[in-house]
Amino acid sequence: MPHIRPVSDLRNNFADISRTVRESNEPVFLTKNGYGDMVVMSIKAYERHQFDSEIYLKLKEAELEAKATGKRLTHNEVFTNLRRKIQKKDEEDV
Repeated sequence: MPHIRPVSDLRNNFADISRTVRESNEPVFLTKNGYGDMVVMSIKAYERHQFDSEIYLKLKEAELEAKATGKRLTHNEVFTNLRRKIQKKDEEDV
């Protein structure tokens, strides 16, 4: 269930809103005159949102590339490539 509060609570009950976003790890939606005005979220929730957006963008790019080129990989090819990249990254970090 979304947390919806009037924007005036940001000034009057900041500590409560801060605690809510940190404990629930969900955003609080603030309204002004009954309409959505802004969203307050914890850093952790924001970073998760950014990560999810980045993954979505990469999947969308891959989908467009697949449509344009018709190239497809088997799951074995995908995981082999991923393992190679991980191994290469690990070797670079040493």
